Amino acid sequence: MFSTAFLDIPALQSAHGEVQLPGSKSISNRVLLLAALSAGTTTIHDLLDSDDTQVMLRALEQLGCAVVRSTDPAHLNSYHITGIAGPLAPALAARSTALFLGNAGTAMRPLTAALALLGGHFEMSGVPRMHERPIGDLVDALRQLGCQIDYLGNEGFPPLRIQPVTAAQLQLNTPITVRGDVSSQFLTALLMALPLVATRQDIVIEVAGELISKPYIHITLELLKRFGIQIKNEQWQRFTVLAGSRYQSPHEIHVEADASSASYFIALGAIAASKGSKPNAQGGTSTVDRVVKVMGVGAQSIQGDIRFVDAARAMGAAITSGPNWLEIRRGAWPLQAIDMDCNHIPDAAMTLAAMALYANGTTTLRNIASWRVKETDRLAAMAIELRKLGAVVEEGADYLTITPPANREAWKPASIHTYDDHRVAMCFSLAAFNPAGLPVRIEDPKCVAKTFPGYFEAMFSAVRAVPGSIPVICIDGPSASGKGTVASAVAQQLGYHLLDSGALYRITGLAATRAGIPIDAEHASQIAALISQMDIQFGADQRVRLDGEDISLAIRSEEAGTNASLVSTLPAVRQALVQAQHDFRQLPGLVADGRDMGTVIFPLAPLKVYLTASAAKRAERRYKQLIEKGIPATIADLRADLEARDARDMNRATAPLHAAQDAFLLDNSEMSVDNAVAQVLSWWEKRQPFGKEQA
Repeated sequence: MFSTAFLDIPALQSAHGEVQLPGSKSISNRVLLLAALSAGTTTIHDLLDSDDTQVMLRALEQLGCAVVRSTDPAHLNSYHITGIAGPLAPALAARSTALFLGNAGTAMRPLTAALALLGGHFEMSGVPRMHERPIGDLVDALRQLGCQIDYLGNEGFPPLRIQPVTAAQLQLNTPITVRGDVSSQFLTALLMALPLVATRQDIVIEVAGELISKPYIHITLELLKRFGIQIKNEQWQRFTVLAGSRYQSPHEIHVEADASSASYFIALGAIAASKGSKPNAQGGTSTVDRVVKVMGVGAQSIQGDIRFVDAARAMGAAITSGPNWLEIRRGAWPLQAIDMDCNHIPDAAMTLAAMALYANGTTTLRNIASWRVKETDRLAAMAIELRKLGAVVEEGADYLTITPPANREAWKPASIHTYDDHRVAMCFSLAAFNPAGLPVRIEDPKCVAKTFPGYFEAMFSAVRAVPGSIPVICIDGPSASGKGTVASAVAQQLGYHLLDSGALYRITGLAATRAGIPIDAEHASQIAALISQMDIQFGADQRVRLDGEDISLAIRSEEAGTNASLVSTLPAVRQALVQAQHDFRQLPGLVADGRDMGTVIFPLAPLKVYLTASAAKRAERRYKQLIEKGIPATIADLRADLEARDARDMNRATAPLHAAQDAFLLDNSEMSVDNAVAQVLSWWEKRQPFGKEQA
């Protein structure tokens, strides 16, 4: 997951690949609570690993549930939940328990209803945005039953205090009325909680007004069946929890992949999975049939957001499906503008707003007032951010119209504010396919952790950038100038990949030795072939991994240094290493440090820095490093060695060490690492197209 302050997505061109989706948030948190209320132990497979589910898991542990995560490497997202199967334990019920639920509406709403009926003293709170999300209609419905719930802040909003009530105090004989036009989560909460007290009589819920998001209620009803609860549904306006209801564990349940998350990859295929061409062995070109395949959810999903497939088809997507997969290709292009009532897909409909940027007219999304009471006011947020890109947007009380930028020149580079809302971040990543070839900045990319922590990694695995658009920052300089430390810190702050080119020769020598290949001219072709098979990773902690193994110490041995020198004399190996260095240029970007990154390997890099320091300062720094490791040294000897190495590097026949003509010179003799990093980032930011008023 990217935890940087922002993530810059370069201009993207096409999409092709397979994506495994995480589990559904809606299903995950429902199943967790149902398992907690049931008798027995439930094994939940493919649970979504996200902020919202972690919030629910912590809450269940506080309620006395046994929560055990699987240690099987093949099933790390499986959990064993042993339910409480009745009232809370007396010791727990007697004390006050504080539950912090973040911004997880799928935890706050159903837990409020369940705890109001389980007996016990609770205080429920969340992040400031949660305290702005209405819960008054649910509280009003629970108070009709006789539940004791007080507001600790503003009326109608969390935080809440819940006090216990006895069965005798509950009013179960008359229907409970709940509004259906604000959030379906209120009805879901009641449907999941009321079986706890429907032991001797039917309990009726009546919906006031139109019930929005019916597909989410369908999910609730289907899952309740799995846990032994039957609900009578009368035209979505009257629901009866049947007498004798009792939660029973199904023992094992699999969580479907998230259909809402599928919407971004459905849109990706509709926008960018078009036919292409590639060179063939005969010197001509062959047709490439690009397709985005989404694994984990199919057309028969119980999730209402799977109906996003129909909306995407209406806009031009070509979609085929199986029981557990979807395949998406570009159909009509440009996409077709639509006018649609989106009440049935409230979350996924946000993705339609992003697709509208590529449509041939004005798209209108209607009946989406529920957007205003989500993680943020999504109607306002989408309008603001779409306008930044150059779209013409009209925002109504419950609708949005989007007209894409009139032409290529009308597109604008934008820094997208995400409002701590995962769906805003994921929607606007699709704007990187704009015809103007402009990058898109996503602020606070880690907000996707709410439902899809690996979203950007999954997206980058399935897309191809516009040739030459993946940025490279080159940091060259003499030995011990601090370029490795600075490069690592810059890469970490930008979320970019890291290349320590100087280590590649040592890694190659180590790999050849382990493979039993002599390091000489006769075996150069074998070593070159070996390079293409190596999986090398340079970590932000300056650790080096080869095929998953930490070899940071192994490549610093005297033998590794000797072998690196032998490797460097083999032209075929050097050429293979040049290609290996080019291969490190991957989305979203690369920071490369070495001695010839800006002059030889990436001569067109948009930012080149030549980092240096005086020989005296470099010797002093190297001395300190060696002494801390218990290695004896003298500053005078180290300085002489560095000066001799500088002379060799500057005068070598191949790629001599010198600053690129367009490089920034940075003498960090008297600078801290933080100051040097800040200077490099400042130079980089000045090269970005995003307006300061947006940054």
